[in-house]
Amino acid sequence: MNARIGRRAVLLAALGSAAAACGPEENEVTHALSPLPASPDGPRVAAASLRPVSYWTTVFERSWDYLGRVAVPLSRSGDSWDHYELSYSVDSCVAMFRATGRSRYLDRALQLTENVMRSATEVRGGYLGWTSAREDGDEVPLYESYFWRYGTGLLAAMRASRSVYGTPAYRARHDRLLAFAEKHVFEKWHTRGPADTIYRERTHMASHWALISLHLAGLTGDAGRRGRYRTVVADIDAHLPGRGTGLKQQMRRNQAEATAYFWNDRWGSAERPGQDVSHGNGVLAYVVEARDRGTTWNRGDLAAFSRLLTRVVWPGGTTYRAYVDGTGSDNGWLSDGFVKLGRSDAAVQQRLESHRVVNDQFAANMALNARILGSR
Repeated sequence: MNARIGRRAVLLAALGSAAAACGPEENEVTHALSPLPASPDGPRVAAASLRPVSYWTTVFERSWDYLGRVAVPLSRSGDSWDHYELSYSVDSCVAMFRATGRSRYLDRALQLTENVMRSATEVRGGYLGWTSAREDGDEVPLYESYFWRYGTGLLAAMRASRSVYGTPAYRARHDRLLAFAEKHVFEKWHTRGPADTIYRERTHMASHWALISLHLAGLTGDAGRRGRYRTVVADIDAHLPGRGTGLKQQMRRNQAEATAYFWNDRWGSAERPGQDVSHGNGVLAYVVEARDRGTTWNRGDLAAFSRLLTRVVWPGGTTYRAYVDGTGSDNGWLSDGFVKLGRSDAAVQQRLESHRVVNDQFAANMALNARILGSR
């Protein structure tokens, strides 16, 4: 969806000035990730040479008032298309919380997600949910999964913070949202038939449910539910029911760069031009988190995706390709997935520092990348 740098993605800067230092606050979250065995873009880059978290925090803060004016009203809407758009704001606030530990960002993410929960009304089957005027008043699993992949990501971030999860008020809010997501998001659509609602016809659409399931598997206290979530993750990764393939099997050698991945968004197809970069962000948003959680995705996979980014999708300057085979032209919107590759390799992060299409989600994830890489 190339309009991402239109309506809500206000370009924040052509980044040139140094940011003011911002010290750590309470509820800091630490991360320890193994580096890739080799940099996809040449010699290893020292984390100390990267722009620090404080720099990206200052860039992100330029959008704070915008988030209040635009994101909060969207969160109160009962139309799930508005939540689709809102998902980027939730991701940005969660990334900033993970990067800085500041409750300011956690509280905004909670406000937005709880507003969405409260906007739900009764739908068929006794569940709660949302409809969309864009779809003639129907419920839309795509719109809901697009938002709740980051709504459940918020819960994962809360669980990872001992001080947050150990605070009774935050714990109660976490538990209410978790119970809602388990029943009125995952269970609702799973009981209506996962073949149609969860195991979707496009790689990026299925990836949204894989990310939701990945988060819920690490959060639920119910063994039966955990098993279902893990089954969905494994199915989408390796053996999608009725498709004879999985997301990992979709990955092939890229015709434009032998060390990079190529895939088609239609299951079982290897036809060019393959996945469009805009929707490919959804695949990367899942894969990066899945690798961090120790599933079937590994450092070699992230290296191949990183080479796709730096050698094919964005070969240099302001040239951006529309498809993963390196054809077509696009606007450079990488904020919802590809930017997250920076957390796995400092050379990729350094390359992303020169990216000119910068919005709140991009800046927030660059801050998180820097934190994970050790550049404070």
